Amino acid sequence: MSLENSKTNWGQFIPLVTVFFFWGFVAASNDILIPVFKKAFDLTQGQSQFVSIAFYISYTVGSLIYMGVSLLLGKDLVNKIGYKNGLALGLVISALGTLLFYPAANTGSYPLMLAGLFTVGLGFSLQQTVANPLAIALGPIKTGSQRLTLAGGINNFGTTIGPLIVSFAIFGAAATGNTDMSIESVKIPYLILGLAFLLVAVLLKFSSLPEHPETIDESVEDTNSAKNSALQYPQLVMGMIAIFLYVGVEVSTASNLPAYMETELGFAIGDIAPYISLYWASLMIGRWTGAVEAFTDNMNLQKILRFLAPYLAFGVFLFVNAIAKHDLSPFYVYGLIILVLIAADMASKGNPARMLLIFSVLGAVALFTGMGTTGMISVYAFTSVGLFCSTLWPCIFTLAVSGLGKHTSQGSSFLIMMIMGGGIVSWLQGSVSESIGIQSSYIVGVLCFVYLAFYAWKVSGILRNQGIDFDKKISGGH
Repeated sequence: MSLENSKTNWGQFIPLVTVFFFWGFVAASNDILIPVFKKAFDLTQGQSQFVSIAFYISYTVGSLIYMGVSLLLGKDLVNKIGYKNGLALGLVISALGTLLFYPAANTGSYPLMLAGLFTVGLGFSLQQTVANPLAIALGPIKTGSQRLTLAGGINNFGTTIGPLIVSFAIFGAAATGNTDMSIESVKIPYLILGLAFLLVAVLLKFSSLPEHPETIDESVEDTNSAKNSALQYPQLVMGMIAIFLYVGVEVSTASNLPAYMETELGFAIGDIAPYISLYWASLMIGRWTGAVEAFTDNMNLQKILRFLAPYLAFGVFLFVNAIAKHDLSPFYVYGLIILVLIAADMASKGNPARMLLIFSVLGAVALFTGMGTTGMISVYAFTSVGLFCSTLWPCIFTLAVSGLGKHTSQGSSFLIMMIMGGGIVSWLQGSVSESIGIQSSYIVGVLCFVYLAFYAWKVSGILRNQGIDFDKKISGGH
């Protein structure tokens, strides 16, 4: 491994994580749009989840377009145009999607709104295909999953403030308890977002990000390997199912939460935003905790940061909600639940397979708790699923692309395709809730966690057989 790759390249990493912020901002804002559109367009709970389907299915369509273009070119698209150009192109496509919100709001068209979200997601699909392996590549491979966790922490800063900003833009001042909404009020926030996409595209184009990172080109996989497709690697194929179900349970837990709080607990739509924000902040809390190893090799400092990082992230959530003039008193007790996360993070010892197993089991326990209790205990149980989902994406992604070598960007594209699970599992849970009730419908999420625990157990053996062992933390991870 080259000398410059023995440490994380912060000068390149910092511009890269701006796109992670945007993905989070838009994805979490969808949870605010769902009840708004449901009321404005008089939709059923199942129909309202078309917001999630339109956004998340676009990742699949985007990945299929990516593969089609790569076939026509006779070469992988990102390998041809470069990683930096791929990011900039993805941002421009997303910006075009935000423009559709203007005519959609003026005409009150639900299909056109969905088309706008779909186009934004198409751009995100290309950005994700490039940015995830790039985050792993900007430094030593042994801390690759921690770097991806850190990028995810920035993503969840977006998910924490996204619902609050979009809710403020739609409902006005939160303190008034106003629930009157106009579809036209979604125009301005999304046009501003489009402008931000274009500015970041220019920023990244002139940044020092590499077009062809050497750690991907010169991976542990022999480039003369007989394997000519990423789909010949079992860790990737099983990882695709894992990404589908992980994004599914993460998104459906949040997108069905407003309906549960409104119908079962009697919350007003305008009062739900802080709890959606807490759910996504929980992912930020977990990711800041899981990213500690990317910063320092000093074991004593790591121990201190493992306690400091999650409460710092929790402090960001409280601060943002204080500015929004929300009552903070219901949230302080959540600080105790964070201790469970810290204990689980320490038990994983930085091994992505072990972390995936422990966190999947805790996620299932949290859902069962939410299903078996009432009132605020159930709300906090469902919200804490965010804590246990927090590091699953980087764990699955790192395990699934390990050892793929020159097939890394192709494998990444296959994984991004499976983000459609966010829409399909959300819609499935919304539909199931119509027959067994919203609280019991969370059994759908429990089944997702069961598979994730199985993948964590199975993939360790698959990778060991290929000479990759994450417990031996030497450079190159094998």
